[in-house]
Amino acid sequence: MFFFRKKSDNTSAHIPFLAGIETDIHSHLVPAVDDGVQDVETSVHFIETLHELGIKKVITTPHIIVDRYPNSAETISAPFQQVKEALKAKGSPVSFHHAAEYYMDEYFEELMKSSRLLTLNEELLLVEISFMCAPPQLHQWLFELSAQGYRPILAHPERYNYYHQQTDEYMTFKQRGCYLQINLLSLTGYYGKHIQKAAEWLIDQQMVDFIGTDLHHEKHLQAIKGIAKDKKLVKLLETYPFKNNTLTTTSQAIK
Repeated sequence: MFFFRKKSDNTSAHIPFLAGIETDIHSHLVPAVDDGVQDVETSVHFIETLHELGIKKVITTPHIIVDRYPNSAETISAPFQQVKEALKAKGSPVSFHHAAEYYMDEYFEELMKSSRLLTLNEELLLVEISFMCAPPQLHQWLFELSAQGYRPILAHPERYNYYHQQTDEYMTFKQRGCYLQINLLSLTGYYGKHIQKAAEWLIDQQMVDFIGTDLHHEKHLQAIKGIAKDKKLVKLLETYPFKNNTLTTTSQAIK
């Protein structure tokens, strides 16, 4: 009699389906500075797991929200270095860096004028806006950022419900030189079916430039690992021309 060994349920969790993306540009992995991870050990665990899924470079992006998470290069530096040293001690091959995710509210204009902002590279700047409504000065601020030499990336545009019935606004962003970054989990329905449909529409229209995990906590991590079982989504991640992997070289590679 022959007995066949049942395949482990964990096999698919280690398929490197993020290998084509290479670089995660949106996450919250600097401990205890925002609503992301709260300790070094969790940060290291999350980064190592992303590496198992194919990520080679992490540019983590702590929130900078002046009246809630008033972060700066100074507040981020020490906890970031703790994670970097812990990764080094474990011999991790992941390239770990930080920028920031800037919330564009009434305080942002002064911040933009008073200091050099934390970028993904020489020019790319990750920004977000309110989930309730867009600030009236949004396009003026985006213009001013461009005039200062930044190239804005609007984080998770699919999650701003007010644009779902104003899809021409997405094209306006593109026409004015703003990149769009969707969240990986939006494509799974994690945030709701309406968000998933918006993300898929943006993909279908070839408007998406970058994708990010927006990883905050264990529930996010488990949902990301579960993508390995979704063959259609894995195929999309392998074939869509996301620009993430251009960040493993220089900004000149980004067009």
